[in-house]
Amino acid sequence: MPDADWWTALWPDPEGVLRRLGITEAMTVIDLCCGDGYFTAPMIRIVGDAGHVYAVDLDPKMLAQARAAVGADGACTWIQADACAMADTIPGKADFILIANTFHGIPDQPSFCESVAQALKPGGHFAIINWHAAPREETPVLGKPRGPASALRMSPADTEAVVAPAGFGLEKTIELAPYHYGAVFART
Repeated sequence: MPDADWWTALWPDPEGVLRRLGITEAMTVIDLCCGDGYFTAPMIRIVGDAGHVYAVDLDPKMLAQARAAVGADGACTWIQADACAMADTIPGKADFILIANTFHGIPDQPSFCESVAQALKPGGHFAIINWHAAPREETPVLGKPRGPASALRMSPADTEAVVAPAGFGLEKTIELAPYHYGAVFART
């Protein structure tokens, strides 16, 4: 997992990114594969007391690190689980689900997308932050090539082709400079 300097260099305004994707006050949001909690803390601030955040990660060490990073930023339910099983571990349905920087590495993306659909309210939103399909050598962060292997990177069209069959319609794709895009889908 990258350190805080790396995240800050790549995402200097995580709250702004989340707002651009569509997260608003009073939502129930799932931060899938939350990692070290870089997006979790601003997510909690955005949804406020009327909303709720579920942070899900398979790695207990990542969840512990995320809990420490979030600190007193608000209430969050921390869940150690496989992201593909989240529909069985989250009570109720979510308004919004985010997965950042990991969709490219999911072995069975179609089944994963079906699980996301089951965890969302009708009309709920699923956002994927993904690296553009540029060669890894062309995406340096703090002077070093970063991100997944070039062969794993997906264009917005490739992402849509995987997600849409699970019952989603693409609402928008936003540019997240310097190397990412955010694809926001609505559950149909």
